[in-house]
Amino acid sequence: MKTATMGPAERAAAIARMAEAELDLLVIGGGVVGTGTALDAATRGLTTGLVEARDWAAGTSSRSSKLIHGGLRYLEMLDFALVREALRERGLLTQRLAPHLVKPVPFLYPLAHRGWERFYVGSGVVLYDTMGVSAGHSRGLPHHRHLTRRQALRAAPALRKDALVGAVQYWDAQVDDARFVTALARTAASYGALVANRARVVGFLREGERVVGARVHDLELGGEFEIRAKQVVNATGVWTDETQSMVGERGQFHVRASKGIHLVVPRDRIHSSTGLILRTEKSVLFVIPWGRHWIIGTTDTDWDLDKEHPAASSADIGYLLDHVNSVLATPLTREDVQGVYAGLRPLLAGESDATSQLSREHTVAHPVPGLVVVAGGKYTTYRVMAKDAVDAAVHGLDYKVAESCTETVPLVGAEGYRALWNARARIAHRTGLHVARVEHLLNRHGRLLEEILDLIAADPKLAEPIGGADDYLRAEAVYAASHEGARHLEDVLTRRTRISIETFDRGTRCAREVAELMAPVLGWDDDQIEREVDHYLKRVEAERESQQQPDDRTADAARLGAPSI
Repeated sequence: MKTATMGPAERAAAIARMAEAELDLLVIGGGVVGTGTALDAATRGLTTGLVEARDWAAGTSSRSSKLIHGGLRYLEMLDFALVREALRERGLLTQRLAPHLVKPVPFLYPLAHRGWERFYVGSGVVLYDTMGVSAGHSRGLPHHRHLTRRQALRAAPALRKDALVGAVQYWDAQVDDARFVTALARTAASYGALVANRARVVGFLREGERVVGARVHDLELGGEFEIRAKQVVNATGVWTDETQSMVGERGQFHVRASKGIHLVVPRDRIHSSTGLILRTEKSVLFVIPWGRHWIIGTTDTDWDLDKEHPAASSADIGYLLDHVNSVLATPLTREDVQGVYAGLRPLLAGESDATSQLSREHTVAHPVPGLVVVAGGKYTTYRVMAKDAVDAAVHGLDYKVAESCTETVPLVGAEGYRALWNARARIAHRTGLHVARVEHLLNRHGRLLEEILDLIAADPKLAEPIGGADDYLRAEAVYAASHEGARHLEDVLTRRTRISIETFDRGTRCAREVAELMAPVLGWDDDQIEREVDHYLKRVEAERESQQQPDDRTADAARLGAPSI
């Protein structure tokens, strides 16, 4: 399999081919479920199209807690089937499908009560580990262990001595969620799927009752085109109801948005060698290791305002700081916060008024002939959702289609990753890059690191770090535009890299440099560079302003001060 690129020429070619011949399957939505569905369909031999209104993972799929986990708290809800399914997927991802992107991560669960709490939490974690083993593919993640207070404070000196009597440590996994979705889209394209971002569905094509395709607006080049398909899958997450309304059918369920916000703080603000998981009155709070940073999250509140740009309010930020500070010896302040991001969970409505109690299981429906809807679920179980969506769609085809095979299909960059990791010192010596830089590239690109090294060989200046964001090389900005489908400055600073949440200036210092690196690939003139930089600066300003506001409504109004590009 030759790894597909998603540059401007490939995007244009994909749109042209989608417009000229009927597809077996058209997928709408470029989040983790939509890209996963396109990969599932393409690897079954179906002619497949995938369109996304904005950028890959621009919605929920780039704004998660970045965990691949079974959902320890779902055991309390006795949702054993969901936990077992998620643990099986976690094992597949860490071992086989994406070991370069999905990594084990330790968590410490502080115990505040003697006796009963250790038994209660310990029993849950034993069950969690046992279910992981029985689900298969669990090798590689250590088993949990019980710690005394002294052992816990050795692992996490940042904790207040009076905040715990002991602890339990267990392991889960984490992922750069946006990079993972981009890898899914590229993998689907490598197996023949036609993929295009910045292509918004504005209506469905109908023949009588039947949906036979979609009308799409090309947001980059302008104009509309039609894509005809035997089956269409709506995988638009929190936008499911809006997409369904174009057919005049809301379907058998309603998707409700729950907002979760996260804070990013520098690693030296919390002295710990392990992540933390804390109980709150509503849910759980994670403190997650993230390179040279920590991610702290999340909240869980109903959201009925703008879905493209959910805003974090001052109250949200205060809630997270108050809860994490309740166990820290040295409290965090608002000045410690480098980045803030907010995302929306697509929850299936109807089970409960409290969003944290709403079902995280997914649903697949066939509301009208020719149209399948998939909604709900967890990031971790995207592959199962994709399989179920394609299974439902192929019922509408008049020929036999192969079973799903995605549990054996590694994502681009996975093949050969471990061998390259073992050779990282030799790669560093050969290229002149520091070994830590090679490790960083391998954990973001896997085997595709070689494509970035080719760019550097052609232009050695690309080996220099981006000014003001020196975790990333200049080559990565070029590569994002030439190979990974980035169409705008915002795509690179917020999703292909995480500069927007990993620097105190949120990427404003390097915005012009990155835009100038992207310009030759995307054919931008000086005016377009100015527009990109200006838009990004306004976005950051609007986000900062929203984070000063007292509540959701005022925060939303402030965030909408910066229009979409």
